[in-house]
Amino acid sequence: MRLKELEGYLQQVDVFENPKVDLEQYPTTPHIAAHMLYTIDNTFGDIEGKLVGDLGCGCGVLSIGSCLLGSAMTFGFDVDSDALEIASKNCVEFELQTCELIQCDVQEFSPCDRWSKAFDTIIMNPPFGTKNNKGIDLNFLQKAISMTRTAVYSLHKTATREYIKKKASEWGVNMEVLAELRFNLAASYKFHRKKTVDIEVDFIRIDCSGC
Repeated sequence: MRLKELEGYLQQVDVFENPKVDLEQYPTTPHIAAHMLYTIDNTFGDIEGKLVGDLGCGCGVLSIGSCLLGSAMTFGFDVDSDALEIASKNCVEFELQTCELIQCDVQEFSPCDRWSKAFDTIIMNPPFGTKNNKGIDLNFLQKAISMTRTAVYSLHKTATREYIKKKASEWGVNMEVLAELRFNLAASYKFHRKKTVDIEVDFIRIDCSGC
């Protein structure tokens, strides 16, 4: 599938009508999602035929894109039942047979959990921890590393790059910045005073094949 075709499909994915500020629910834009997934598949071969996990899947844009690119199976995890309801409807609209949605708190996964090293690839756009969830981005990242045999692909604020790189080294994995992006966030909450805000974001890959 060509990049523009993938982005066109992802533009049809329904997103939050009433996002929850405490969960930092910002949907991954079709443009960013398409470029992420296309890179993961075409550069690294980590989607087609692979078992993929999407942590904090929200309305399912990354999960759906993964399925469209031919994942063997994609599991989307999210704590929010409302988000999963939207994601489920999206999967029905796309007539997907290779996507399963699971309601759970990713942060409660343990090293002995059934999902430990269960996936070939983990993809995610985790909460950045900018409101009342400081450190949640690193927690998601650590859980993701424990769940994959190959690699984690994730979005993180560029301002946290050096700290995340340091933590990755402590965890015994190698982090690579694949691209520097501008995440254009539309005003979604009452406290937003601007119509849109650009946030500098890193698209990273963590190689977990040696851990």
